[in-house]
Parts: sequence; C-alpha cells; structure tokens
Amino acid sequence: MQLQTIRPNIVQAIRAYRVADLMQAAAEAGQHFLYANLGGAQTKQELLERIADAFTFPPHFGKNLDALFDCMTDLVNKSGQQPGFVVVLEQLPDNPRFDREAREQLLEVFRDAADFWGERRIPFRCFYSFR
Repeated sequence: MQLQTIRPNIVQAIRAYRVADLMQAAAEAGQHFLYANLGGAQTKQELLERIADAFTFPPHFGKNLDALFDCMTDLVNKSGQQPGFVVVLEQLPDNPRFDREAREQLLEVFRDAADFWGERRIPFRCFYSFR
C-alpha cells in the first residue's frame, strides 16, 4: 500500500485498510505510526488514558480533549520538523457512557489536528474503527 493514494490530511473509518498495512506504509514513508487499541474503554476518561499510554504522552497530560489536541499538535510541533503521521484508533466504544456525541467530539479533535498539520504541509492521516 502506498500512502500517496490516501488523501494526506483526513480522518476516516479504517474500512478496507489493515492495521499492519498502514504501519508498513508509514514506515516506508518515514512517517510516525501511532496506534491505540481502545477495546475495553467504557468512558471518555478511560479512552483518553489509553490514548495517552499508547502515544506515550507526557505525565502532565490533562486527560481532556483540549490536552489531547495540544499533545497531537503544539507539543509535537515544538519538538522539530515532522515527517507525517498515520494514526489508528481501533475499537472506539459504542455504549451509553461513550455515545455518538462523545465519539464525534473525539474525532473532531483529530480532524482539527489534521487541519493543523495540513496548514504546515505535513500529512496527518487518522483511521478509526468501532467495536
């Protein structure tokens, strides 16, 4: 799989893509691959904790959506030139404690991050699935 066939700054369902193929494509393109398996998370707090652990956010991560955006954008941007990102959020919860509105708020953070990196001409592709 070639990343060039996928729009560079997008958040979309993983659909026909396989995680292993996305990881390999990111490696071949020299881009960061960030993966979080969110299976078992029931609440927004649990989900943010799993993302923070998987993406190795700093200990001072605030575990809220604003802090998530900051870690995905400003914090990384300040660390130097970036080659691009392939992000996979697997098994987003679908339950009364993490409903459609909560999922949309989370995905909006990643859409905003895609816009942030797009303005800097850095590819940021985020793929997600539901359980």
